[in-house]
Amino acid sequence: MLVLASASPRRRELLTQAGYRFEVHPAHIPEDPLPDENPIAYVTRLAREKAEAVFRDLKDTSPKPEKNLVVLGADTTVALDNTILGKPEDAADAARMLRLLSGRTHRVITGVAVATEKGTEVAAEATAVRFLTLSDAEIAAYVAGGEPMDKAGAYAIQGHAARWIPRIEGCYFNVMGLPLALVSSLLDACNAHH
Repeated sequence: MLVLASASPRRRELLTQAGYRFEVHPAHIPEDPLPDENPIAYVTRLAREKAEAVFRDLKDTSPKPEKNLVVLGADTTVALDNTILGKPEDAADAARMLRLLSGRTHRVITGVAVATEKGTEVAAEATAVRFLTLSDAEIAAYVAGGEPMDKAGAYAIQGHAARWIPRIEGCYFNVMGLPLALVSSLLDACNAHH
């Protein structure tokens, strides 16, 4: 049985699009970076913590233990140089992040973890995303529309921000929050064939 340890509707859509059948059990863990933690270490740690927390919960609460329980955890962040840009705290924070990203190339990094009886496998995917230069008016209008608020780096590539992204290098689905080819190879390695 495959379980997605995430409340993200985008991750749910992507996993469904890729043909997986799964249940959703969101993980509730603190998501603050550790001091001086680099972006790849940060997202892989959170992905692991999410997958393992849900794996334990389901093991502990299930009346009859599921033999082939597979829990998929994921965490996505935006990294500019080595600075982690998480979800904005408020509109001003969202505008600040978008000003930082304007006219530059940043990385979107997703950590993915698959927890099974045998242990946890962890991997990360990084995609480079180029932004056009944004005017203050464009930033203000985008923030006012509300789209940035629950997104790492304060934008959604599949939303209105698409008009500012002339080029990416790497996996598009990773920028949406779940690198499907990477997930698929990790799940295949656990023999979690659907």
